[in-house]
Amino acid sequence: MERIVSGMRSTGKLHLGHYLGVIQNWVKLQHECESFFFVADWHALTTKYAETENLKNDVRDVVIDWLASGLDPNVCTIYVQSLVPEIAELNIYLGMITPQNWVERDPCLKDMAKILKTKEGNASQINYGLMGYPVLMSADIMMFNATAIPVGIDQVAHIEITRDIARRFNNIYKTEFFNEPKPLLNDCSLICGLDGNKMGKSFQNDIKISDTAEVTAKKIMSAITDRSRMRKDDPGHPEQCEVAFKYWQIFGDKEQVETVKCECEKGLRGCADCKRQLGALINEKFAPIREKRRYYEEHPEEVDRIIREGSEKARKVARKNLDEIRNIIGMY
Repeated sequence: MERIVSGMRSTGKLHLGHYLGVIQNWVKLQHECESFFFVADWHALTTKYAETENLKNDVRDVVIDWLASGLDPNVCTIYVQSLVPEIAELNIYLGMITPQNWVERDPCLKDMAKILKTKEGNASQINYGLMGYPVLMSADIMMFNATAIPVGIDQVAHIEITRDIARRFNNIYKTEFFNEPKPLLNDCSLICGLDGNKMGKSFQNDIKISDTAEVTAKKIMSAITDRSRMRKDDPGHPEQCEVAFKYWQIFGDKEQVETVKCECEKGLRGCADCKRQLGALINEKFAPIREKRRYYEEHPEEVDRIIREGSEKARKVARKNLDEIRNIIGMY
């Protein structure tokens, strides 16, 4: 059985992009692989080091969204990165053997640097922690000696440095201890934001898993449609509909999509009515998830218990691996 490791930064409540692009794939994989899923609170500090007042709540919100979406702590291991300090020790060892130019060319670091530049407006503000982001990411994976990492096609390059570091460690210390994890590609749907750009909380163009039906319906009404269409009965162009029709293709079934397409092209479906129906469809699909989410919001002590137990379970695996890693290196 493959062992997989994957995580998300503790950014707070998640949106439909997270659900469609990552979480629903995790829910499936947890039954097929030995799965470790973590909230990356150390990684969050690389760009939010001065904004920690909500860090604990952000961690809890991420886990609540996972649980509501179908991750089962009895099937997979859910943990918080900083509650497994063995990862930090492994990060030190890996940092000692990783050439500087490997880190500097890693696309993961470049992506994170863009986030910081957007936030602070100064590329020179890259901190030591952010420079080490690719090595810490590799430590997250290698701590559990994962054999595969679930990623989208655009993220394959991000795990190459982990494969390189694992191979270098094995070569330096003449061992075969570390696996070279392979990318486990998913075919999950990608969803754009309400303005047609990448969906993101910072762009204020997202629909959150936790949004109420009323908020979701209101947000959907702001979605970009066919900009060339002036009147309700004008023939529409679904292929030019920048957001709404794309959402129909994701959330609707084949018959619904075909109906929307035909009615739009014939001028029988106005954009406002189309978006009202779309909002109702999305709310219907997410109603069970949101109901389950409300349960966990009302029982934070249960969420904290799941985090503690999952983190201790992860630590047991990490301790065992770290003992062997220290022995391989020759530590006292």
